[in-house]
Amino acid sequence: MQIRSNDLNSYNFELMNKNDSGELKLHFLDYWRVIRVRLPLIILVFLLVVITAAVVTYFMPKQYQSAVTMQVKQNDTLMKVFDRQSGMGFDPRFLTTQFEIIQRKEMLYPVIDSLGLEQRWRTAYGLASKEQAYFKLRKMIDVREIRNTELISIGVMSTDPKEAAEIANRIADEYQRKRIEDQQEVVSRSLTQLQDEVTKQRKKVEALRSEAARIRVESKIQDLNPDSIQDPRDAANDVLLAVEQQVSTERLRVSSLRAKYDQIEKLTDDQVMRSITTLEIPDPTISQVLPMYQEASSEEAKMLQSGLGINHPNVKSLRAKKAVMDAQLKDQIKSLRTSLAANIRIAEDSMRQLETRLEEAQLNQQNSKSRAAGYFEAKNAYIQAKNVLEAAEMRLSTETMERTMPQNPAIIWERAEPSPANAPTRPRVMLNILLGVVVGIVFGVGLAFFIEYLDTSVKTMEDVELFLQVPVLAVIPKNITLLIESTDDNPDAEAYRIMRTNIEFNRKSPDVNTITIVSGGAGEGKSTTLVNLAYTFAKGGYTTLIVDADLRRPSQHQKFGIENETGLSDYLTTEIDLEEVVHLTKFDNLYLMTSGHLPSDAVGILNSQRMVELIEKVKERFDIIFFDSPPILGVSDASVLASAMDVTIIVVQHRRFPRAMLQRVKQAIINVGGTVLGVVLNNVDVRHDQHYEYYTSYNNYYHKSGKDAKRKDARKKKVQQQATTAASAASAGPTNDPSDDAY
Repeated sequence: MQIRSNDLNSYNFELMNKNDSGELKLHFLDYWRVIRVRLPLIILVFLLVVITAAVVTYFMPKQYQSAVTMQVKQNDTLMKVFDRQSGMGFDPRFLTTQFEIIQRKEMLYPVIDSLGLEQRWRTAYGLASKEQAYFKLRKMIDVREIRNTELISIGVMSTDPKEAAEIANRIADEYQRKRIEDQQEVVSRSLTQLQDEVTKQRKKVEALRSEAARIRVESKIQDLNPDSIQDPRDAANDVLLAVEQQVSTERLRVSSLRAKYDQIEKLTDDQVMRSITTLEIPDPTISQVLPMYQEASSEEAKMLQSGLGINHPNVKSLRAKKAVMDAQLKDQIKSLRTSLAANIRIAEDSMRQLETRLEEAQLNQQNSKSRAAGYFEAKNAYIQAKNVLEAAEMRLSTETMERTMPQNPAIIWERAEPSPANAPTRPRVMLNILLGVVVGIVFGVGLAFFIEYLDTSVKTMEDVELFLQVPVLAVIPKNITLLIESTDDNPDAEAYRIMRTNIEFNRKSPDVNTITIVSGGAGEGKSTTLVNLAYTFAKGGYTTLIVDADLRRPSQHQKFGIENETGLSDYLTTEIDLEEVVHLTKFDNLYLMTSGHLPSDAVGILNSQRMVELIEKVKERFDIIFFDSPPILGVSDASVLASAMDVTIIVVQHRRFPRAMLQRVKQAIINVGGTVLGVVLNNVDVRHDQHYEYYTSYNNYYHKSGKDAKRKDARKKKVQQQATTAASAASAGPTNDPSDDAY
C-alpha cells in the first residue's frame, strides 16, 4: 500500500488555518489551559500572599483615629480684594492652602509645646528633637474636605485613642486662634492704609477745587453749579443744534414749495385742476367748484345725446352755469399761482434769517470754547477726585463698622472624642485580607503567565508541527502503564492503536519496516513507548521484533523479565546465529533481542557490516522491527541507528523538552541521512487541555458497567473507524491493510 508520508502533516496544517472567530476562541482556551496547568502555582502564590497579608495585619500595631469637624471661611477683606481682581467671589485654592497651613511648623510647634509631645515621644519613641516630633506628628494628621461644604475634617491617628483626640482638638484650637489673629491683623492694617489714602485724597480734592475757582474768576465764566458734572458749554451746544435743525427744516420747505411751483407753471389750467389732489395743494374753492363743473359737463353731454339742440333753453342754461364755474376756477388757479409764488418768497426770506442766526451761534460757540477750555478741564479733574474721595470715605466707614462686629473665620462644630478601645481604625482587617486575595490572584496568574512565557518546552501539537514540520502520530496520556502487564481490555492501549494506524498510513510501503524510536534526552518515555507500540503491532497480527540497541543502559530485558545473557552485542561481535539471540516472549507474534553484554565501543559495533547484515535478515523474517536507542543528543549511538533504519520516530515528553532542542533532534537525524516519520507527544496531562481530551476521549468507553458491554464494543469500533477515517483523509486514500484488527 503506497501512502504519502507528508499527507498527515498537510492535513494538520490545514486544520490550523481557521477563521478569525475560531482563532479567538483558541486563544481564550490557551489562556485557560495555562491557568489550569499552573493552577498549583497560582494556588500556592495566592495562599502565600493571603497568609502574609493576614500575618502582617495581625502584627501591625492598632491605631485609633479621632477627628475634629470645622467650618472654614475665607477672610472677608481678602475675599473682597480677590473679587475685585478676578471677578470671582471664592478662591478655589483656599481650602488646599489651609490644608498645607495646618500641617506647617508654625501651626504644629505650638501644639507640640502645649501638649509636651516632645518630651512624651522622646521617652516613648526615642525622638531627639522637636523637628523629629514635628515630622512624626505630621504623619499622624489627615486633613480632608467634606465634599460640597465649607467643612473640613482634621483627623489624627495614634496608638493611644486619648492622645489622638487630645492632639486633634489642640490643632483645631490653635488653627482657630491663628485665623482670628490673622484676620484682625489684616483688618487693622487695611484700615490704617485706607485712612492714609482718604487723607491724601482730601488734600488733592481741595487743591483741584481751588485751581478750578481761580480759572473761573480769571476767565469770567458763568457757572451756576461749579460742583456739578454738567458743562455750561452744553447749553450753547443745544442752542446751536436747535438753530441748525430749524435751518434744515426751512430749506426743505423752500425746496418743496419751489418744486410744486415749477410743476404748476408747466401745466395748463385744466391740468392743474385735475392734478390738484396729486400736488397736495389744499384749496377749498377748487375742491368745491371743480366737482360741480364736472357734473354740469356730464349733464350737458346727456342732454345733447338725448336729442336736445344747443339752442334748447335747458342746454343754454346749463352752459351759462358752466361758464360761470369755469371763470371761477380759472380765477382761483391764477390766485393759486400768485399765492404759491408769494409763499416761496416768504420762505426764502425766513431761511436767510435763520442762516444768519446760525452763523452767529457758531461764532459764539467757538469763542466760548476757546475761552473756557482750561476751566472745564480743571473742573472735571476736581469732580473726578471728589468722587474717588467719596468712595474711599464710604469704604472706610463700612470697614470700620465691620471691625466692631464679631467675626470667626474658623468654627469648630464637632470636637474630637477618643475612639473605643475595641474598635481600632487600623489595621483594616477585612480590607487587608481582601486586598491580599486580589493581589494573590493577580500575582499568581501573572506569575503563571510569566513562567509560561519563559517556558520554551513543547506544549501543544501545534508546537511540534510548527517547529518540526512533521505530523504528530499519537498523543500518549500521562501515567500510561506497560500494556504487557495489564489485561487486553485496557483504555491505555487505544493511544497506541491510533499510533499504529498513523504509522501504517505514513509508511511509504510495507518494506519500510525497521523503525527506531529516539528521544532528545533521558526519561522521555522512549523505551516504554516502544514496548507498548510493539505489543500493539503484535496484537494486530504483525510478526514484531524488539531490538534493544541501547548498549549503554539497556532496559527491554527487564520489562519482559528475560535474562540478558546473549543479545545484540554478542551477535555483532561473535559468529553466533540469529536464532540464539532472538527470544520469543510470552505474547504471540512478539519477539525480543536483548542488548547482550555491554561492549566497550558501542558505536563501533553498531556501525559495522555485521549490523547491516543483521538488519537485512530481520527485515526478511519479521513484519515490523523496532530498535530501542539511547538519547540522540547524549551519545552518538542513536545517530548511527537513525542512519541505518528505514524511519525514525521521535518521542517528546510534554512540557519538558525545549523547542530549540527538539529542532536539533530532527536536524541530528537528517544530518546522518535518517527519515523522520513523526513525533509522539508523551506523558500529556489531558485534564489540563481540552484539545488533548478530544484525542484521548476513548477512555470514556472503558468505564462502563457489565450491562453496557455490547455498547462498549460498538463504541470501540466506532473510535477505531473515526481514527482510520481521519488518517485516510489525511493520506488522501483508503486503506486495504488486512493486518488492522477490529477493536
